[in-house]
Amino acid sequence: MATLFKYLGIEFTPVSHTERLVSALGSTLVIACIFLISRASLGPTASLLIVPSMGASAVLLFAVPHGALSQPWNVFGGHILSALVGVSCSMSIANETAAASIAVGGAVGVMYYLRCIHPPGGATALAAVIGGEATHALGYQFVITPVLVNVLVMLAIGVAFNFIFPWRRYPAWLVNKEKQAPAETTWVSERPIEHADLVAALSQIDSFIDVSENDLLRIYQLATGEAHQRHLHPGQILLGHYYANGEAGEDWSLRQIVDESPNSNPEQDMVVYKVVAGVDLRSSGIESRTDFARWANHEVVRENEHWKRVAPEMQGKPP
Repeated sequence: MATLFKYLGIEFTPVSHTERLVSALGSTLVIACIFLISRASLGPTASLLIVPSMGASAVLLFAVPHGALSQPWNVFGGHILSALVGVSCSMSIANETAAASIAVGGAVGVMYYLRCIHPPGGATALAAVIGGEATHALGYQFVITPVLVNVLVMLAIGVAFNFIFPWRRYPAWLVNKEKQAPAETTWVSERPIEHADLVAALSQIDSFIDVSENDLLRIYQLATGEAHQRHLHPGQILLGHYYANGEAGEDWSLRQIVDESPNSNPEQDMVVYKVVAGVDLRSSGIESRTDFARWANHEVVRENEHWKRVAPEMQGKPP
């Protein structure tokens, strides 16, 4: 069954029942308001075409309030710009099939270039074309009522409703400052991130994350892989200092230079090291400073029982 769920793309991100209920209640409230506004602007029949796109936005705002596609500019720009494209296509292209196709494609392009991708915006552009006489009669007024009014109401409810619950963030920058990591923790711990660490972190967020655990792991692997391609200069390898190889998981290793035999000839400029953490713990070795620099990815120091990366500008300098 686990393999089947993987192939189907079913995610099991830990989310509490409270969070799920809050998301459902917020969506219910906002759609009730949107439905009333749309019926007043377009009538009972034509409003059925614009309400669904707003319903899709409600899912994003209240089920994924921290998501990139749910942020205010995405919601506002996505709907308003798409409505403008849709109305323009409806008024200038006689063939409805062509108008509908170009409206959605054009809306996607505009959202992409103006950095406001919001999937429901495509439905708004489509509604402007196929909304019937009531919608066509409004012309560009359709952008104002009901689209703009609906969007403003939705954003206002989204901000106010999510503000009631301390663990929810909307907009994303409204994060509790007390919960942010202190500014001085800019160096990275050398303990590798594992799958279990990601699962534990996701459970603490207690919200649906619009990226899978596998994607997060892949991002981490790509980041550490690129970091692994960077190496130190032989002149940065100093006696008594600690260096890590930048590998992840079981391949991670940390060495200390315990002795050296400096020489102007790079092939005879030797260092003696011992492994103080990670793979081959308590072993030691001797090699040229050049070869050690090829192995070393960055310098580290020990702080409060953790190994911290030394800032790039400070690597290879006496403490």
